[in-house]
Amino acid sequence: MTKRFVVCGLCLCIMLCTLEAKKEKSPVYKNANAPTEKRVEDLLLRMTMEEKVLQLSQYVAGRNTNANNIGEEVKNIPAEIGALLYYSTSPRLRNDIQKKAMEESRLGIPVLFGHDVIHGFRTVYPISIAQACSWNPALVEKACAMAAKEARLAGLDWTFSPMIDVARDPRWGRVSEGYGEDPYTNGVFAVASVKGYQGDDLADGEHIAACLKHYIGYGASEAGRDYVYTEISSQTLWDTYMLPYEMGVKAGAATLMSGFHDISGVPASANHYTMREVLKGRWNYDGFVVSDWGSVVQLISQGAAANLKEASEKAIMAGVDMDMMSRGYDKYLIELVKEGKVPVEVVNDAVRRILRLKFRLGLFENPYIRETTEKERFLQPEDIRLAEKLAEESFVLLKNRENRLPLPVDTRVAVIGPLGKNRWNLLGSWTAHGKDGDVIGIYDGLELELKDKSQLLYAKGCEFEGNDESGFAEAVATAKEADVILLCLGEKRNWSGENASRASIALPKIQEKLAMELKKTGKPIVLLLSSGRPLELCRLDPVCDAIIEIWQPGIAGGRPLAGILMGRINPSGKLPITFPYTAGQIPIYYNRRQSARPHQGKYQDVTIEPLYEFGHGLSYTTFEYGDLKASATQLCPGDKLTVEVLVTNTGDRDGMETVHWFITDPYSTITRPVKELKYFEKRMLKAGETGIFKFEVDLLHDLGFVDGDGRRFFESGTYYIQVKDKKVKVEVATES
Repeated sequence: MTKRFVVCGLCLCIMLCTLEAKKEKSPVYKNANAPTEKRVEDLLLRMTMEEKVLQLSQYVAGRNTNANNIGEEVKNIPAEIGALLYYSTSPRLRNDIQKKAMEESRLGIPVLFGHDVIHGFRTVYPISIAQACSWNPALVEKACAMAAKEARLAGLDWTFSPMIDVARDPRWGRVSEGYGEDPYTNGVFAVASVKGYQGDDLADGEHIAACLKHYIGYGASEAGRDYVYTEISSQTLWDTYMLPYEMGVKAGAATLMSGFHDISGVPASANHYTMREVLKGRWNYDGFVVSDWGSVVQLISQGAAANLKEASEKAIMAGVDMDMMSRGYDKYLIELVKEGKVPVEVVNDAVRRILRLKFRLGLFENPYIRETTEKERFLQPEDIRLAEKLAEESFVLLKNRENRLPLPVDTRVAVIGPLGKNRWNLLGSWTAHGKDGDVIGIYDGLELELKDKSQLLYAKGCEFEGNDESGFAEAVATAKEADVILLCLGEKRNWSGENASRASIALPKIQEKLAMELKKTGKPIVLLLSSGRPLELCRLDPVCDAIIEIWQPGIAGGRPLAGILMGRINPSGKLPITFPYTAGQIPIYYNRRQSARPHQGKYQDVTIEPLYEFGHGLSYTTFEYGDLKASATQLCPGDKLTVEVLVTNTGDRDGMETVHWFITDPYSTITRPVKELKYFEKRMLKAGETGIFKFEVDLLHDLGFVDGDGRRFFESGTYYIQVKDKKVKVEVATES
């Protein structure tokens, strides 16, 4: 018996020692309880240069979705690849690719799956420029969280969103993807998007990594053309374009994307100053930078590199950590390291950044996703309601002559125009996996809203473009039978977005001509305008009694639009971008600098004023603003300043109002814009209710300015704080 116990005890000891030995030999990077930085360093030390350069490369997968070809697609992807642009929604294919990475690569490093989830994944909500019209960052944050959940369940870990390029030229197609002309506004929605996509824990299985793009100044493209040169002074780079990115980085954005464009002679994807010195140096950014699609190889066509090898060298030395689809890093980086042109530490730094995100996403512990059905993943009722709410708050009532809207319940309504029953083009560009069958269009929404309460008529009238007027007669006849015409005009979805620049921002002549023919009937016209950019409306505006800009509202725009038309919903959207009177005024934006001769220098053939200015948007109720009251008008550094304004809903309907707070510094060492948005707040006010809106002013941040190297300075003098036409003057001394 004693001998048996001795033997058993010995066996137990051997087992424990073996387990301890195995535990000691287990790599630190596989220990989920170890600090992330220790895991990163441990894994980096184990990697060969070949494994490292593949981690810095991004390929494409998921385009061949035929079930019979899945095996072939997996076969063509290197097990060691760092990231994939994933076009499929198949969890099975994603898991098969990931399984290859985990089991067939030497170190079992998971793949990062990314895609363009710009304004929804399958539940498509309004385009970004429309979201900004809501002035409701909390709502945008929820929408981004909804998109992240759908995307993660379909296999994605990463989105190339938000786009926060300040854009002041509506000819540029990508104006649809950003949040307008104001730096602060872009920054606020950058923060909201990052919080929505990433949540509090990237490893929770419901959130994805965000990507701020396109770093930096892409929205300044000459003449609104894509991929071209931008001339940006150092001063403008800092006072206009940097702020949204700095705010997004501080919010914890996991990645950034370098742009296609050339910045004053140094392309964005080879710009050492913006990426190495500012982003990774001053801002201590620990995420990674991915190139835009092919922007490394495109350094050749930009004249910055003679060949792909040189382009790869310049990009990684400048700070581009991952090469998206140029295939230069995986081909040339090892050779560049051997030649001493790229230090090993530069490669290691880039790899660290990518591994860091993979650990933060929990991919080493949970590389696979649950294989659910589309019904479980997409178009959940609460998600559709959220998309409806965001659409509702993004619609902008531009004009409402003689209170034509809302319409009486018993109105005979004629829906006319190419967008009346069209669903596909309401989705907008970058629709990810949205389908037109999911869309409730304009006519659909009215049918649901009216339900036999009013007579609903329809005629297409014309196509989006061309010269065919054969549908005009039917449209006119239909209009004559109605009390009001809902004229549904606008852009096709592919007329805006990437590579969708337009020399003219007017609607095609056939659409304008249809409007003129309908005007002859004498019936009131309500223009429902769907577009991805501000449009030239100087000919259409006079013939319309009311205009609602609905942008491209996604799948759920029809219901809230019908609710606004019939008065169930009070519109609350306001413009984040100026609508020019004519394209000849471009660029035109609210925060311009002062003129040397304010009384001269005007156009001789058209007004210098826009048709609809930044912040414009009507309501079915009225709001009265009181005088601004400052907690102090004489201030010193360190003092606190609060400015208040009373806003009263003087109408008979409840309504949401957005208060925009601007500052003006009339005299400065560096001249400043005539006014600058520094804060905004949106709130519901019931009929007759008065609300107090407050602006807590940070003297250094809100009254200070930046120079051409990003240094913030603060000067004594007079400042004005403004809401609408109300102003309060404060005097600030730089010394106590």
